Amino acid sequence: MSSSPRSDARSDEPPGADASGSPDSDMALAPEETEGIPEEPATPSALFDTLEELATEQRNPRAGGLDTASVEEILHLINTEDHQVPIAVRREIPHIAQAVRLIGKSFEEGGRLLYVGAGTSGRLGVLDASECPPTFGTDPGMVQGLVAGGRAAVFRSQEGVEDEKAGGADMLEAVEAAPPDIVCGIAASRRTPYVLGAVEHAREVGCRTLFVTCTRRAEFDLDVDVAICPTVGPEVLMGSTRMKSGTAQKLVLNMLTTAAMIRRGKAYRGMMVDLQETSQKLTERSRRTVMTVTGLSYDEARRLLHEADGHVKTALVMNLADVAADEARRRLERASGFVRPAIEDDPPPPRDNGAPPTS
Repeated sequence: MSSSPRSDARSDEPPGADASGSPDSDMALAPEETEGIPEEPATPSALFDTLEELATEQRNPRAGGLDTASVEEILHLINTEDHQVPIAVRREIPHIAQAVRLIGKSFEEGGRLLYVGAGTSGRLGVLDASECPPTFGTDPGMVQGLVAGGRAAVFRSQEGVEDEKAGGADMLEAVEAAPPDIVCGIAASRRTPYVLGAVEHAREVGCRTLFVTCTRRAEFDLDVDVAICPTVGPEVLMGSTRMKSGTAQKLVLNMLTTAAMIRRGKAYRGMMVDLQETSQKLTERSRRTVMTVTGLSYDEARRLLHEADGHVKTALVMNLADVAADEARRRLERASGFVRPAIEDDPPPPRDNGAPPTS
């Protein structure tokens, strides 16, 4: 079209209309151009109705003036809303505790924790899983994050793949999920087809299942062993579940793996003692931990860790029980990796198998 106004157009006509009010000929599609284009439904789809009812898709009544607010006002609102997150997570502790017990049992039997999610939820699972080896000295396969769309989706959004229910099942098949593995679905809305497909497949092959969602417990109807439902209310930006919902999910995942690892003897006196010296930072942290617990100098801690093949727990037992490295390793094995009983050459503390949570 010409960049100058049409000479025969009235000043009050809408763009793209001729003098008779009909669509402009150069704006309309020819019949052959519309062939094959699907017609949009005249009524809302079932998904539209579902989204309308989800807690994660509601409009936040406190954010109505957000678009004209100052930077400080926007930040204060986001921060105020974020204060609801830890409270919502705290309410779910009975259910989180039951999940931790199931994860611990899976680990004892040689199983894996497999997180499955799409978008933000999937990336959070990948993040939590990737931090376990350097923090707790675990094998990378012990905790895995599986995200819809695979590795590429970790770095760039691939929203369409979350609608493929079969994709979740296929991904679990690809990693050969089977008991005693435990599968944890992560979906703020609860309804993500990819995640539902994975959880259903996990149940079919006999795996225990968990689900982390930000939907109300009263609305949760999936067949899983434990559902964790921190309900954080509407987002500051309606439907942007990378915000409060994502923060709640991250807190829950932190609790699941950290508590499960502590119950496997991965901590001593509030410190990580099964970390691996895979970077300069972790090497220095290992030495500092040994120094803090034993009172040794920097050079003494360095020498002790060398004798212990860089293993902090072995070094601690060597020093605190005054034994050689081989004896320290024997004691740790007898104590199932717990430092405190290994120092006294005692068996490990009793396992906490707990009771199911109450609603």
